[in-house]
Amino acid sequence: MTDLQAHLLVVDDDERIRGLLQKFLIRSGFLVTTARNAAQVRRLLGGLDFDLLVLDVMMPGEDGITLTRDLRRTMATPILLLTARGEASNRIEGLEAGADDYLVKPFEPKELLLRINAILRRVPQVKAAEPVARSLHMGAVRYDPDRGELWRGAELIRLTATEAQLMRIFAATPGAPVPRGRLVGDLEREAGGGDRAVDVQITRLRRKIEDDPKQPRYLQTVRGEGYMLQPD
Repeated sequence: MTDLQAHLLVVDDDERIRGLLQKFLIRSGFLVTTARNAAQVRRLLGGLDFDLLVLDVMMPGEDGITLTRDLRRTMATPILLLTARGEASNRIEGLEAGADDYLVKPFEPKELLLRINAILRRVPQVKAAEPVARSLHMGAVRYDPDRGELWRGAELIRLTATEAQLMRIFAATPGAPVPRGRLVGDLEREAGGGDRAVDVQITRLRRKIEDDPKQPRYLQTVRGEGYMLQPD
């Protein structure tokens, strides 16, 4: 890896664990996106590239072993499995499915960090030169995360600084709700906006993204959670 921040996808159905791992890994210098289940992982992988997946085995529905086995058919991104099952047979099953490493819960955060860094050191150096993200498509509109540009066909849509900041936040976790409180805090730091400013900016951004801003399809309101960018 180079000095560029590695982008990790942390997957766990337990919201508390997801939050703790995300905070720890961000403090350790990584970019971190989270997902709660296999379906959300697939949506994120459809729009973003990651340097490593930290994947819980015991998830409802499609478990981590099954997901790992399926992902390995189409991608080589490193996968670190987390599980409460520490028997040799379980570790072997995970590695045979295509995981690069296997860490048993409970674990020390420092051990997780060491294992992640060890895996990333084995990744070819060219990996870091690849683009981290692909364009996100919302009907006739597309967003380029690398350039921070919003396009409608061949027309570049002008974004204000605040709108551009919102798009960067939403594009980091497409298909996942972003808490309204986080948006309020980010806008206050960047532009001195307040609670009401978020709603105003969301309305303006919808006018640039949606065919019908009054019935948003792509920049959705998630009741009780916040706002979510849901690309095609």
